[in-house]
Amino acid sequence: MERIKLSLRCERGVKCPPELRKRIKAAVAATLDAEKVDGPCELSVLLTDDEGIRAINRAFRDVDKPTDVLSFPMGDTDPETGRLLLGDMVLNTARAEAQGAEFGHGADHEISYLTVHSALHLLGYDHVDEGEMKRAMRAREKAIMAQLEPDTKTEE
Repeated sequence: MERIKLSLRCERGVKCPPELRKRIKAAVAATLDAEKVDGPCELSVLLTDDEGIRAINRAFRDVDKPTDVLSFPMGDTDPETGRLLLGDMVLNTARAEAQGAEFGHGADHEISYLTVHSALHLLGYDHVDEGEMKRAMRAREKAIMAQLEPDTKTEE
């Protein structure tokens, strides 16, 4: 049984090259390793644009604006397969491209970072305010990104 079962769907004309799937899966695997999640896992990833993520943000969070990534944790175990069902991730590739350019590290790095960020949410991390929880989450993100992309400086 493969360790990570990743269901990837692209909508709204978003390109889904095999390298992107590989990058997302590697970022999830790095997060699971760092958090010492050893068993088989499953998650669903939707790649969309500003309009698509805005509709989801409005429907599920009552926030009428686009964002870079949304996470919908599940945390159950599939009784038939024994897989940990992490949940759903919605990634805005248009925002990832823009932020990658803005921060000077490119879209690929930004997609990895947003995937790590979302995977941590799926594992229970949160940052509801600017306090200790946010600092802890940022520290985990930086540590995981340093393992995933050791030659890239992370400014997040």
